Amino acid sequence: MDLGKTLILGAIAGVTILIGMPLGRMRRPAVSLKIFLNAVAVGILLFLVWDVLSHAWEPIDTALSALHDKTGGYGPVFGYGSLFTAGLAVGLLSLVAYDHYLGRAKKSGTGIASWSPARRLSLLIAVGIGLHNFAEGLAIGQSAASNEVALATLLVVGFALHNATEGFGIVAPLATDIDESGEVRRPSWAFLLTMALIGGGPTFVGTAVGHSFTSEAVSVVFLTLAAGSIIYVICQLLGVAARAARGNLLAYGLLLGLIAGFATDAVVTAAGA
Repeated sequence: MDLGKTLILGAIAGVTILIGMPLGRMRRPAVSLKIFLNAVAVGILLFLVWDVLSHAWEPIDTALSALHDKTGGYGPVFGYGSLFTAGLAVGLLSLVAYDHYLGRAKKSGTGIASWSPARRLSLLIAVGIGLHNFAEGLAIGQSAASNEVALATLLVVGFALHNATEGFGIVAPLATDIDESGEVRRPSWAFLLTMALIGGGPTFVGTAVGHSFTSEAVSVVFLTLAAGSIIYVICQLLGVAARAARGNLLAYGLLLGLIAGFATDAVVTAAGA
């Protein structure tokens, strides 16, 4: 498949993230709805952590099997293992450092530092999802470049469903964005479209890169970066949920988010990916 058609597939897979974005414009969401939306977002992100880490571990698992069968050496094990560890550490600790920096810079009242905590959290979620979607784009591009058109098409369908749920995860924290007077801060369409571009755009970029060359090492790096950043975001969202003290809604939302994640992943699995 040529590059032009491949990029169209990448764009289709990434654009569905827009489906969940209008939820961020809700005027007066009920308290219980806010808690539930937050919990669903956590469930979706928990699934994504499992998804990206399981894929990132595959090259290491293969290298370990080859070592056991005496058909491979220690080099690939340590190489992929180092990339796995470094990507996870950078993805997690860089967001910790960045969030601390924003907290200190908040006094300046300019740029991202002036944003509300809910909007900054929405941005961090979009960044983590964007790293994950870059790796998904690599898979689409590599399949198309190998002329595996059926596989590439099914991957697009599966990843498009994934992105639809991920858009919802990005906007969920915005339901708790309250100003000093107790009014909900409604994000502008420009803000929502920017978050969608950060989260979904890397699918398109990854498709272009994946069509040019294949690299398991690059996939491991981006998947573990995504996992580390998403783990940090989950910790933040769980803190919000803990303050609400509504364990029943948290459990229902987590369950729904996890089911949504695994249901959409079933389509990708059906493609043999």
